[in-house]
Amino acid sequence: MRIRVWRLALALFLAPASFAIPPQQGKTNRVPPPWAYGLKTPLGSPPSDEPIPTPTDKLAVDDGRAISLPGSPVSLTLTQMRNQGILDWYPDDHPKMPEIVAQGRKPDVLACPACHYTNGKGDPANATIEALPYDYFVQTMEDFRTGLRKSADPRKSNTPNMIKYAKAMTDDEIKESAKYYGAIPLISRIEVIESKTVPKTRLVAAGLYFPLPGNETEPLGNRLIEMPETPEAFIYKNPRSNAVVYVPVGSIKKGERLVMDDGDGRTIACIYCHGPDLLGLGRIPGIAGRLPGYVVRQLFDMQNGARTGTWADMMKPVVEKLTIDDMITIAAYLCSRKIGDAQ
Repeated sequence: MRIRVWRLALALFLAPASFAIPPQQGKTNRVPPPWAYGLKTPLGSPPSDEPIPTPTDKLAVDDGRAISLPGSPVSLTLTQMRNQGILDWYPDDHPKMPEIVAQGRKPDVLACPACHYTNGKGDPANATIEALPYDYFVQTMEDFRTGLRKSADPRKSNTPNMIKYAKAMTDDEIKESAKYYGAIPLISRIEVIESKTVPKTRLVAAGLYFPLPGNETEPLGNRLIEMPETPEAFIYKNPRSNAVVYVPVGSIKKGERLVMDDGDGRTIACIYCHGPDLLGLGRIPGIAGRLPGYVVRQLFDMQNGARTGTWADMMKPVVEKLTIDDMITIAAYLCSRKIGDAQ
């Protein structure tokens, strides 16, 4: 597959920057893999003198044309989209949104769909939160509140933002959010490509990888790289769009062994706690069909003590022997599982 960067994306961002392959982390796992955290350089390395492109605007110049997505009843110009804020392209795809989800609470709480979309699918910079068990969702927010959940790389802005929102939200607001996203069935919207190469990419301000213009590629190496299906999919927050993920050749099969078995004693099979279909058991969340970068971040954070608390303590024996390669293969297999029927 070739990822096309349309003129729209070129109008949004400044001059692109190519990515070098990060150094191998080996088996110590002491330094967070920068690609998983949407960053260019390893933690503790000198800052790059190559500027990171930043958005000049969320949308291109309004030419008066009304824009809609396939099957959506919504039709808006770019100016109307900017003024409206959170767009609900497919209101029949989800229950009625509570006010705290749809609007947030200025200035302390951002509306959830800004990062997680109206259906909770998220984008490659964030997490998939649809179909999370109610108790797990509430406890996760409490862990953010109390400092039990942090990021192994403090430059990743999502976790500090979630800590801020969790502290500002009331208990009832958290419960409303948990009920809303927990009621939405999980649908996997991920296209996984096993490859030795990946399109040359740039990092945009949101922590997302976007392909550079043209068809140039570079070795994928010891990474997985995920990106939106198209620039519009991200810019318009299309909840029915896919993520595209490049993973090393053979990683899905290797990951299946670690997930479904114990990998020669390196871990504990995921199916024991997350269920034979990997869709969760009781308060334990499903892990199949979720975004792979997020999976790698959580495995690394729990292994290295950035994420603690009840759920992380349960995962300690699972993650303690995993290498970065193991985390990549586990995430590759999990995101390759097709869950639900996408529209």
